[in-house]
Amino acid sequence: KKKKNSRVTMVKTFKRKVSSSRRKARKEHFTAPSHIRRKKMSARLSKDMRKKYGVRSMPIRKGDEVRVLRGSLKKWPKTEGKVKTVYRLKYRIFVEGIQLEKKNGAPIQVPIHPSNVEIINLKIDRDRKNTIDRKVAGLKLLKEKRAKEDALLN
Repeated sequence: KKKKNSRVTMVKTFKRKVSSSRRKARKEHFTAPSHIRRKKMSARLSKDMRKKYGVRSMPIRKGDEVRVLRGSLKKWPKTEGKVKTVYRLKYRIFVEGIQLEKKNGAPIQVPIHPSNVEIINLKIDRDRKNTIDRKVAGLKLLKEKRAKEDALLN
């Protein structure tokens, strides 16, 4: 039976195909296709970039400039540089200038997880611009929707 009252009830929705099983979550993570790995390999934008574009995070790609914020690499003399390679298979990125020397003197790139860096400069092209515009439009719609729901509840 439905009760008559003045309040609007909010219905919580759930995704149907999401499991809470650790085993299944790990399997999904490690067998994810490339287009899903791209989204998972996102990094936050620096504060000034957030103000400029109105977006909190973006998927990392070759040519972006990043700063290492977490891990042992943040104490290195060089913690900023351009993304040289995005290695989706291992969920790692390689940054220009952040490298180790082997015993024979040969340089070796250091793999970094995207969650440990922040983007300080985006490589902008038409597709990236469209992505930013789409994200900003979605955020604007969400804010309007929440404002309407708050007005109905109050």
